[in-house]
Amino acid sequence: MADLNRTGFLPAQVAREILVRTQKGSAIMQLAKRMTLPGTGASVPVVTAIPEAGWVGETGAKPVSTGSMTPKLMQAYKIAVIVPFSKELLRDAPALYDGLVEQLPEALAVAFDSTVIGAKAAPGSNFDQFVIGTDVAQSLTGSTGVYGGLLAAYNAIAPAGDMTGIAIGAVGKGKLLGALDGQNRPIFLGSEIDGSIPRVLGAMTAVGHGIYKAATSGSGAQPQIVGLAGDFGQAVYGTVEGVQISVSDQATLKVGSDTINLWQQNMVAVRAEIECGFRCNKNAFNLLTA
Repeated sequence: MADLNRTGFLPAQVAREILVRTQKGSAIMQLAKRMTLPGTGASVPVVTAIPEAGWVGETGAKPVSTGSMTPKLMQAYKIAVIVPFSKELLRDAPALYDGLVEQLPEALAVAFDSTVIGAKAAPGSNFDQFVIGTDVAQSLTGSTGVYGGLLAAYNAIAPAGDMTGIAIGAVGKGKLLGALDGQNRPIFLGSEIDGSIPRVLGAMTAVGHGIYKAATSGSGAQPQIVGLAGDFGQAVYGTVEGVQISVSDQATLKVGSDTINLWQQNMVAVRAEIECGFRCNKNAFNLLTA
C-alpha cells in the first residue's frame, strides 16, 4: 500500500467525516436518540405504559403504580459497502476525498433508513422495522388528503406518545410541499426560497433518501411508503466504534457476474462498514403511505 501512503491518503480522517455525514444523511438518525453500542449488544428499556400518580390524604397510603417497561436487546448489525476506483485518481487526493465523503455516507444512510421502514429485509430479529400490513400506516392521499393523513397519524400515536418527528424522503417532501389550504396556499412550508419544511403539526421533519419504498401491484398490492411519523424520543439507534475504513489494491471483487482484480487492473477499493442497531416503541409510530 505504498502508493496510498505516499499520497497522504488517511483513512482515519475520512472515517470521521463519513460518520458525521452518515448521521446527517439518515432521517432516522437525525430524529432518534443515539447511544454507544457495545459489540455484544445492550438491553434497551422500552416504556409501554407510564406510571400514574394519585392524590393522597394526610397519613393516607400512597398509591403504587409500576407502569410497564419492556427490555429489548439492541444487537449490532453490520452495514458495508465497497467502492472501487482507478488508481490514477490517487494523484488527485482532494478529488478522491470529496468523492468518498459524498458516496459512502449516502450508501450507509440509505441502507439504514430503508431497513427501518421495511424497504429492505431486517438484518436480524433484534432490529426493529416497520412493515405494511402489520404496523399501523396512514395514507397521505384519498379523501382526507395530506393534512388528514398526518392528523390521523398524530391521533393514532397520541395514546403512546407525542408525535415529535417525521422522517421523509424526496417523494414524501413533495407531498408535504404540495399540500394546499382552501385558498391554494401551501400548508407546510418554512421558506419558499429553499423549500424547507421545519415543522409539521409541531413535529420536526428530517429528509433522507432512504425513506421510500415503491408501491407493489398484483396479489397483496401495497402502497408506496413515503414517511415515518412518531415519537422519536422513544426510538434509539446505537453504533459501535463509528465507521471502519479499509483500503486495498490487492483484492479480487465480485461485481454482479463480473470480477475485478484490483492489482491486475490497477485499481484501489475502499471498504466502509458500520455496526449499528435500532430499537423503538412501535406503538408510538405510524408509517406514511401514498
